[in-house]
Amino acid sequence: MTLFLGWGDPLHLLHETRSARAQRTTWQATLAGLQTSSLKGGFEGAAEGVEIDFTPIGAYMCLGLPLHHLANCHLHPDEVLGTGWSAQLTEQLVAVPDWGRRWAIIEDALTRRMVDAPPTSPVVAEAWSRLRACHGRLSTRDLVAATGRGSRRLQGLFREQIGLPPQTVSRILRFQRALTLPFDACRSLADRAALCGYYDEAHMNHDFHDLAGLTPAQLCALADHAASEGEGAMDERLPIVFDR
Repeated sequence: MTLFLGWGDPLHLLHETRSARAQRTTWQATLAGLQTSSLKGGFEGAAEGVEIDFTPIGAYMCLGLPLHHLANCHLHPDEVLGTGWSAQLTEQLVAVPDWGRRWAIIEDALTRRMVDAPPTSPVVAEAWSRLRACHGRLSTRDLVAATGRGSRRLQGLFREQIGLPPQTVSRILRFQRALTLPFDACRSLADRAALCGYYDEAHMNHDFHDLAGLTPAQLCALADHAASEGEGAMDERLPIVFDR
């Protein structure tokens, strides 16, 4: 889950789904929940900005609202954080000349929001931890058995504090695992699919098309290239990650 604050050229997003025409939107600041369809973004001119990546539980604590309201959508941060919040914080960031002090400003602003954070369910925390540990290779039935809660209760808690149901979260985590494995870690795409918990290569291809709009080979090659380019990157190119 992502909070973006920018200055200079705005962020341009292209949101693609199977059922509707691609939608183009432009943002100087945006807040996005978990996504289950392809999204591309970029800048047409000179721009600076910060991207804060939340885990779902971190977002629930910081934003203080049921996260199903953010799933599969983008909105202006002020709709959640209050009128003028993003403009005020952006002005502070622009006024500071170095990135170290900018990170401190952001951390302070978000930490203050978590003083009165809503309590998180230990059931959700356990289920989220289990899903992350196995990269989504755990069925809802297994989660129900592990947490001791009924399926309907677990679905409701996930909708509130994660934003999407457990089976969809598992799908995203499997995709992330398949994407982040080094491209040369598997002998073939079929091996990659098996290692990441897919039924077969076709199943993995389907998820890659839905979630990224690219084939596994295309996206894994891009991820490998990005990883190699970022090995010597400076701190200002890295996002802040707010966890629970």
